Amino acid sequence: MAKDFILPDIGEGIVECEVVEWLVQEGDTVSEDQPICDVMTDKALVQIPAVHDGVISKLYYQKSEIAKVHAPLFAMDVAGESTNNQVVQEPVQAENKTNDTTDVVEDFILPDIGEGIVECEIVDWLVAEGDEIEEDQAVCDVMTDKALVQIPAKYTGTVQKLYYQKGEIAKVHSPLFQMTIAGSAAKPNIDINQAVVKAQANAVAEKVAPVKMQQADKVINKKAVASPAVRRKARELDIDLTCVPGSGKNGRIYKQDIEEYIKGEVPNTIDTSPLNSDASHCAIQNQMQNKIGGVRVEPIKGIKAAMAKQMMASVSTIPHFTFCDEIDLTDLIALRGSMKEQYKAQGVKLTMMPFFVKALSLAIKEYPVLNSKVNDECSELTYYNDHNIGIAVDSKIGLLVPNIKSCQRKSIVDVANDLTRLTESAREGRVAPDDLKGGTISISNIGAIGGTIATPIINKPEVAIVALGKLQHLPRFDSNGQVVSRAIMQVSWSGDHRVIDGGTIARFNNVWKSYLENPSTMMMAMS
Repeated sequence: MAKDFILPDIGEGIVECEVVEWLVQEGDTVSEDQPICDVMTDKALVQIPAVHDGVISKLYYQKSEIAKVHAPLFAMDVAGESTNNQVVQEPVQAENKTNDTTDVVEDFILPDIGEGIVECEIVDWLVAEGDEIEEDQAVCDVMTDKALVQIPAKYTGTVQKLYYQKGEIAKVHSPLFQMTIAGSAAKPNIDINQAVVKAQANAVAEKVAPVKMQQADKVINKKAVASPAVRRKARELDIDLTCVPGSGKNGRIYKQDIEEYIKGEVPNTIDTSPLNSDASHCAIQNQMQNKIGGVRVEPIKGIKAAMAKQMMASVSTIPHFTFCDEIDLTDLIALRGSMKEQYKAQGVKLTMMPFFVKALSLAIKEYPVLNSKVNDECSELTYYNDHNIGIAVDSKIGLLVPNIKSCQRKSIVDVANDLTRLTESAREGRVAPDDLKGGTISISNIGAIGGTIATPIINKPEVAIVALGKLQHLPRFDSNGQVVSRAIMQVSWSGDHRVIDGGTIARFNNVWKSYLENPSTMMMAMS
């Protein structure tokens, strides 16, 4: 029998996503856990796997269409299953008819909010007990170890009880709050195929009419560039996004662009012909960027909100101190250059970073305090046996710090392979939850973008982080007093002054530096 696959909660309070690519076609035979499609949320690119073996019978969306969470994404004939569920649905429908006017008290179960998260902190309740709420209305903000997530209501009704106080830890799959569902007892028992997350009905009827009049002759972009959340807002207001000028990069449309369009604040000097040439595209972009006197408010959310909270917690609780030095990488660059092509033929991307990581792990063996954490009361110091070295990556969804596990047991080639995998997945927003957890010390390669010296913020609860500056060829004196060109990199350490003093980090840095400046000693230390 054909069975619908219901698009599950994919984290971050997301209610819809864009179908980026189907990886199968109707009629294809698939196996459990095989990737079916890529979908794009406001936060990341997510791959949806099959949950059964079987044959794909129907794809409910075309590429680039918007799919709803809790709605059917595709249908498949499940291997070995032939039971008809029609009999099961009929009693439910009959029960619905008899209970149409009865209010039902139901617990809202905290769903999976992505990234393998099992608990979260209640940051703020946006409602109180006794409040009437609407479907999709924000009920509370919760903080996971990855992001700030807003939890919406599934139904319209009245809040009866909040099970947690602000600041307490809520468990996934446990009751978060209790509410009375207005008007129907059947909603909790409704067939899951009908549990589509509906858009909120906004009271903007008086604004929709003039908007429609504007749309008739102002198509300015054949393909509107917008996130699923923006597309949803446009559908709620019955607005054609091809008529809305986008103020973002490449004409990307934001929610405030829609609001300005509703108010009639679209500049009448913009060319409203379709974007069929680079020249017309650039003209619209320039005119939008040259608007005078306006402001744009953009919420801080997702990974950026989590980073903001993490960094604030770090600088407010950890007494940072910074230590800077320079490292002569001339010999290491020569060594890496002699091996680069050889390992490239074996599929290994040998950059400078694996050497930095491995040398750091070797130095930690001599100074294990750099691979520790201190409790909030600063009464206990925990030493980690594994050197899980994090690498800060500037991804398209914000700063991510995946870590390479157990570097003390890995060769430089092993580290290089892990590094390639992690950086590629991070830049695409596909980092596995385990790769983001358990880091013990971090490296930030800010020099890849520019700059020589930084004051990096410690990734709490770690006790140290190093920022690598850009590589420069500078004049230095050799042993004979002659001026020579050397490859110099500035490095900047930040340490937790509660457990690390200046002498310790200076001596630690000297060991790390010696391995990098004399790579032969690093090779011997690894044997």
